[in-house]
Amino acid sequence: MKKIFAMLLSVLLVLSLFAGCGSSGDSDMAYIKDKGKLIVGITDYAPMDYKDENGEWTGFDAEFARLVAKELDLEVEFFLIAAWSKKVFELDSKNIDCIWNGMTIDEELLSTCSVSDPYVINAQVVVMKADAIANYPDAASLADLKFAAENGSAGQKAAESIGVKNIVAVQDQAAALMEVAAGTADACVIDITMAYAMTGEGTSYDDLGVGLTLTSEEYGIGFRKGSDVTAKVNEIMAKFMEDGTLDALAQKYNLTLAK
Repeated sequence: MKKIFAMLLSVLLVLSLFAGCGSSGDSDMAYIKDKGKLIVGITDYAPMDYKDENGEWTGFDAEFARLVAKELDLEVEFFLIAAWSKKVFELDSKNIDCIWNGMTIDEELLSTCSVSDPYVINAQVVVMKADAIANYPDAASLADLKFAAENGSAGQKAAESIGVKNIVAVQDQAAALMEVAAGTADACVIDITMAYAMTGEGTSYDDLGVGLTLTSEEYGIGFRKGSDVTAKVNEIMAKFMEDGTLDALAQKYNLTLAK
């Protein structure tokens, strides 16, 4: 009887150890804390994430991510997402811990990720040669044009929603702009934040301009489904909204906060 009792105790001890491992393993925050760094998935997208003259990542989201990581006592590592359409795959595969790159909150994102509170207001806009904008006063007038859009992006969905059939899916928004500048596309749909930062007088695309606004939206940060990191980041975000930290950052990059 004593032997049986001892065996039962041993089994219970092993089960309790497995249960303990399971509970800690379920915490995304614990997993990230154990690594000591937050791996942030981004693309090259000014003014949210782009490299400065020293080759370091900067921009609104890059600075915001570093501020949040500091509050969490973590280092930041930036991971360039090669194909935006694979962003959730990179997240679920744990190649990254979050998608933090001027990402539009939509139903698809909410179904695949745990999404933070919104922090910046955005819109999808048409960019084309500045001298052609007046020829396209409404969505219907755009239907027969050749468009470029980042594959899997809100811009691609916005172009499709107005009936555009000829859409070239490219790697990122910068590539969409290049298609228009090169004349291989008539127009592109990109985020308004990037459109005003990258086009017009004094920019690399001074002959391009911003035309119609197709959608209005908000940016959020994507975490793994069920992640306990989301709530903590929301707490820190609320603090930064209240103390003016994000106001100063938004003014620096000419953005509008979602409040």
